[in-house]
Amino acid sequence: MDAVLLIKAAIMGVVEGLTEFLPISSTGHLILAGALLGFDDAKSKVFDIAIQTGAIFAVILVYWQRLREVAIGLGSEERSRRFLINVAVGFAPAVILGLLLGKAIKAHLFTPTVVAIALIVGGFVILWAERRKQAVVRIEHVDDMTPLDALKVGLAQCVAMIPGTSRSGATIIGGMLFGLSRKAATDYSFFLAIPTLIGAGAYSLYKDRALLALSDAPMFGVGLLFSFVSAWICVRWLLRYIASHSFEVFAWYRIVFGIVILATAWSGLIAWTA
Repeated sequence: MDAVLLIKAAIMGVVEGLTEFLPISSTGHLILAGALLGFDDAKSKVFDIAIQTGAIFAVILVYWQRLREVAIGLGSEERSRRFLINVAVGFAPAVILGLLLGKAIKAHLFTPTVVAIALIVGGFVILWAERRKQAVVRIEHVDDMTPLDALKVGLAQCVAMIPGTSRSGATIIGGMLFGLSRKAATDYSFFLAIPTLIGAGAYSLYKDRALLALSDAPMFGVGLLFSFVSAWICVRWLLRYIASHSFEVFAWYRIVFGIVILATAWSGLIAWTA
């Protein structure tokens, strides 16, 4: 296996792990990193989706105790059954819209320009959400959510099909707008990511299996490993961060980064590719 290709896979894995659960768009960053590295052919797009599974393993590890309690309590605890129902309800809109629109979105929206615009717009949305008059928090804990609350957040997640929007940003900010506390919205975003990203990865690998060969295994393995390690570090840090900070710093990052992308593209300084 080409050593340079493995280094690129490692870099992409780190980018995925560090950006998947921050409200700055992992897909957007992967598109941009892939454009800079020349890692943007059809196979690399399958790789980008597949390595999300590594990041999800990090979430499973961080929340292992809670997930274990849910699994054990499914047969006897109403709380565990409600938790599973809420995750399933929140997951459903992404499945439906993904199957209906996924191909068209990838064909027309997976470009650096779209990513840049989405980053900027999303940044201003986060600033507005953080600075608006604070609404009453109805839900302090994930266990207090109803299926209707889960459906609302699931619909918000669908906005993230536009690359550059951010799945975690859409679900966390959407959850807060719908009355969830910052902690509850963040926790639910992580839980909702488990079926969403594992499902997307499995579906992508199956659909595009003709593009893959056994010789690609080292590349995917390196990407998954680096994605897992960097995501584990990021998730643990984010859970501490939100206890005493808002998401405004991520909003400004999005806006500045988006402007830099547009400026370098229009000036010809960087030849961004789709």
